[in-house]
Amino acid sequence: MATVSYPETARFLNEYLADLSVLYQKLRSFHWNVEGPVFFTLHAKTEEYYDEVAEEIDEVAERILMIGSRPVSTLKEYLERASLKEAPAKAYRAEEIVGHLVQDFSTLVEALHRGIAVAEKEGDPGTVDLLTGSLQRYEKELWMLKSFSA
Repeated sequence: MATVSYPETARFLNEYLADLSVLYQKLRSFHWNVEGPVFFTLHAKTEEYYDEVAEEIDEVAERILMIGSRPVSTLKEYLERASLKEAPAKAYRAEEIVGHLVQDFSTLVEALHRGIAVAEKEGDPGTVDLLTGSLQRYEKELWMLKSFSA
């Protein structure tokens, strides 16, 4: 167990972990249910996204443990803490998927800015580094999604 404790950072990370877990399942739903002329593009891209999110979930959960806390791990806990909303099982067209992802990635970017500030305030450079990397990835993907739908 870690010898340092960053309680506010751990609280943020558990909220972020919840958002990532909802996003992961949402991406899988989009992957399974995309239809239309850009099926192949979005089918492949959503798979790429959920593979990346799965890795990030693991990194965030491990970071929570490293800073002396426990990651939430049940669907109930995720849904109670997440700001992102689930996506129902239905057919999705490209515009709808991209719209959801722009909204969700924008929400994550805002949250990451808050999380970085919390980790900086508590003096946790490891979490600042982790979250900064995520911020850069989501900002880039957000730019690409907006360019795709322009």
